[in-house]
Amino acid sequence: MTDEARAEETATTASDEPPVLPPAEIRAVLEALIFASPQPITPREIGKVLGGVPKEAWQAALAELRSEYAGDGRGLQLVEIAGGWQITTRPEYNDWVRELLDPASPTRLSIQALETLAVVAYKQPVTLPEIIELRGVKSAGVIKTLLEKRLIRILGRKEVVGRPILYGTTKQFLLHFGLKDLSELPRIEEFAEVLGEEVDVAGLKRAIEAPRPVEVPLAEGDGGAEDASSAEEAEAGEGEPENG
Repeated sequence: MTDEARAEETATTASDEPPVLPPAEIRAVLEALIFASPQPITPREIGKVLGGVPKEAWQAALAELRSEYAGDGRGLQLVEIAGGWQITTRPEYNDWVRELLDPASPTRLSIQALETLAVVAYKQPVTLPEIIELRGVKSAGVIKTLLEKRLIRILGRKEVVGRPILYGTTKQFLLHFGLKDLSELPRIEEFAEVLGEEVDVAGLKRAIEAPRPVEVPLAEGDGGAEDASSAEEAEAGEGEPENG
């Protein structure tokens, strides 16, 4: 038998081999992985764990799982969130789940923190002076709280006089609100409903639609360490973190 014939026979045999797992078991394993993962499991992680399973096979199983979880009468849903997949409770049953998890828990965010978080989400990258100007109240303590809860992060400094710190949202923010990415942010009126009834919807809408305050750009060669240091101290020292 020639080498060419042997290669053709090997290829034919390989194509005739059954998959590593039958489709039903691939679906079951995939469901177990998504459920057990503490964070949304990414396609890369799925491919790594299911190394012997063709990508097309587990993608088909994932589509079937999504269809199953989308059916009526389910308390759970399979959603694409923050670059991965996660099984979560359905939003319409959140009130029941909150009763179980204690709605009075001190880990909940205050109204002030939620409103500040909304301004950061819709205006990012945004500085503390801009947030204060837009909301009309001091927000340094709230910013510290949101940083500690990893809902926002420092993105750098704005190249204007004082070089204030720029803030933006995090992956934890996407997880907290069940968003695939920032492009899924709804209209502010809809987002305010998610935040809660006590949120000042009209005030938030005005703040987010308002133009940014006029700032003086840095002159060439300006913005030394002294300005950066004083700006950082002003932001860090203006108020204690709130319990919210």
